[in-house]
This record gives sequence, structure tokens and C-alpha cells, in this order.
Amino acid sequence: MTLITQRELRNGSAGIMDRVQRGEHFTVTRNGQPVAELVPILGPRHEVPTEELVAAMADLPRLDWATMRAEADTFFADDADRIG
Repeated sequence: MTLITQRELRNGSAGIMDRVQRGEHFTVTRNGQPVAELVPILGPRHEVPTEELVAAMADLPRLDWATMRAEADTFFADDADRIG
């Protein structure tokens, strides 16, 4: 992993992003301290048509909102004073 400063990232962002896209990893520093990592996203990203998503979810069980709410109330019981 290559260390680069915030200034290097700002001044050379296009070239750095090209290198990230080719698989390189960078650690960005500010005042000598690491603050971020730039890493390529794993695998190609692609759009999925809405019809395909609807078909894929057609056989899923329907949500029981009352049960879901009861489970949430139980899970967040300690935070009841913060939930409206």
C-alpha cells in the first residue's frame, strides 16, 4: 500500500484514481497521520433491471409488520426514551 498526502491526492486525483482502478491501494495521510484508504471496489458493478429484481423477490415471504415492530421494540427496549 502506497502512502500519499492529502495534497498529493488533491493535486493528482485523476492519476491516482486511474491507479486505483488498475488495482493499486493507497493510504491517505493528513499531517502525517493516516486518515483514509483508497482501494478498488471488488468485482464489476452492473445494473439489474427492475423486472429481474421483482421476479427474484416474488417468492419471498410477506413481512408481518406487527411482528417486526414487536421485535424492534424488544431489541431497542433500552433506547425506548429516544424512540418516538
